[in-house]
Amino acid sequence: MDLKLDPNPTTDPNSVPSPALSHWSAEPGWLNTASSGLPPDVALAALTRAQETWHRGRTDMDGFHAAGERARAAFGRIVGAPAEAIMAGNTTSGLLAPFAAGLPAGGRLVVPEVEFTSNLFPWLVQEARGVEVVTVPASELVAAIDERTTAVAFSLVQSADGSIAAESDIVAAARAYGASVYVDGTQACGWLPVDATRYDLFVVSAYKWLMTPRGAAYGYVAPELAARTLPHAANWYAGAPDVDPYYGPPLRLTDTARRFDTSPSWFCQVGADPALELVERIGVEHIHAHDVALANRFLAGLGLPPGDSAIVAIDLPDARARLESADIRVSARAGRTRLAFHVYNTDADVDAAVTALTS
Repeated sequence: MDLKLDPNPTTDPNSVPSPALSHWSAEPGWLNTASSGLPPDVALAALTRAQETWHRGRTDMDGFHAAGERARAAFGRIVGAPAEAIMAGNTTSGLLAPFAAGLPAGGRLVVPEVEFTSNLFPWLVQEARGVEVVTVPASELVAAIDERTTAVAFSLVQSADGSIAAESDIVAAARAYGASVYVDGTQACGWLPVDATRYDLFVVSAYKWLMTPRGAAYGYVAPELAARTLPHAANWYAGAPDVDPYYGPPLRLTDTARRFDTSPSWFCQVGADPALELVERIGVEHIHAHDVALANRFLAGLGLPPGDSAIVAIDLPDARARLESADIRVSARAGRTRLAFHVYNTDADVDAAVTALTS
């Protein structure tokens, strides 16, 4: 990949290194990364090549596997975890499922009441076998953790409005009572620096801020949690790498987090590999500064106070319609208009949105 970054990155702390911006060919006006990220050119090129070889009957299965393993390792480096502790799958809820099933009957899990359902339904279905799931306002999550609590689940960044969880307080409260910490990082990973090893479980659907094809998801599993969790979706890809994975008993699973993998969507992994590498090489810390600066430029343009998130939710009459009439693509969540600012967005995108809402 031809990504030439200055070894001494830009002196402007509010932008990514300028050469990196040339690696996207996005049309102006996409302020909807919280719904879906846009692939860098290298990801599209890799995916196109793979589809062409498939079309011609020249598919390289070993190449698919290698791309998936590179993507696993790159995700691990982005979140500060070793590759052997990273599982790969297709969706957040799918990665959570075996760990939800591993909650003990009679256990108690606490989760915010306004939580994206991919990090809510996997827990709620466990109520049928006696797990107590307690939903509380996000502001009351810490207070709800007590000696009865088995685990706490929350999104590091909330999908509805971009608010960042009081992560340190939540983790401290959970550790004080010996409760496990399960985190959905889908709306954080890729713009907010993360240390996944602070948690027992950290899962991400990568097609948003990590800009992979939809169908690539990854997660960090702490060794202690992995050791006590049954891989309910065990399949040929979770097998030990040094033995034939295809036919017959006995059960022979790898001793890494890969035993929680689901069989990979190969083309998604082919696109994920260069996308994750590019995020890593630019640096999440630079992307964070760039994204939050754009969000705050937008807020300032509306006369609103600055925030700390790349996601902004506003409550203005007809805001979505006014933005879309100016060909600015956003989304509506929880009764408000949601905008999301990412690495391929510029000041011009922000100013166009402000003009659409204030003119």
